[in-house]
Amino acid sequence: MNGGPSGFNNAPVTRAFIIASALFTIFFGIRGRSSSLGLSYQDFFGKPHLWKFIASIFTFKSTPELMFGLYLLYYFRVFERQIGSNKYSAFIFFSVIISVLFEVFAVAFLQDPAGNLITPGPYSLIFASFVPFFFDIPVSTRFNVFGLRFSDKSFIYLAGLQLLLSSWNRSVLPGICGILAGSLYRLNVFYIRKAKILANVSTSKLPEFVATIFSRLSLPSMGSPPRAAPTRNVVGSIPSYPARQLERNYPTSMQSATEPPEDAISTLVSMGFDRHSARQALVQARNDVNVATNILLEAQSH
Repeated sequence: MNGGPSGFNNAPVTRAFIIASALFTIFFGIRGRSSSLGLSYQDFFGKPHLWKFIASIFTFKSTPELMFGLYLLYYFRVFERQIGSNKYSAFIFFSVIISVLFEVFAVAFLQDPAGNLITPGPYSLIFASFVPFFFDIPVSTRFNVFGLRFSDKSFIYLAGLQLLLSSWNRSVLPGICGILAGSLYRLNVFYIRKAKILANVSTSKLPEFVATIFSRLSLPSMGSPPRAAPTRNVVGSIPSYPARQLERNYPTSMQSATEPPEDAISTLVSMGFDRHSARQALVQARNDVNVATNILLEAQSH
């Protein structure tokens, strides 16, 4: 449940998004304008301001919302490691655009010109990420507290609930719109994933371009330099692959006699791979976690 290795290894887009959110929130907080960033009926149907739309995507209204939001964004970096930075960039754009469209429809339906109906902040990305979190991240441990049953995923849900209710109806609306956007992405309605993100990354220039920009804006990460993560078509569950399939794709001459360290196996398991396949891939990759991830994802594509 730690999202893989600490820091932002293989997650440059997440790192850039977190830095942008922190800087925008601090900047507008110092200027005392955070509370004025909430989008309203007039912002959609009156005099729209582009700067306000952009600021509202990144800026949290208060420090508690910033803390919970950045924690969730940091945890959800596991999805960028699973699908690669290019596809994750497209996932961000899709979540934001579709969520904003839902918000426009909701505001038009409510028709309240006097109130700020939508609180600022990256609610669309955060709550869209809860969809793959619910379906694709397995529960590893369960425990009881005062007779109530919890799992190792419970704290993430509680942090999301706190963020969802932070501004009551103003935060519930963008949260629901984000969940709907994440659901549409997962369901691939009207072949959205195929249209936005192609298996051949060279033909998907927009996500690649955006990921490159984010990588250049990011600060140096902790640990080893990030490598380009492989891509796959969906943010979906990762099935188990038998050792013979991995051996067929990668010759046994690549194998190392060194037993893979437990933390490397745990890292791959936290990304959704089963333990046996993770160990076999690490043996073939000479205990390089990045190469082992490539092996497992390539095996999945066969």
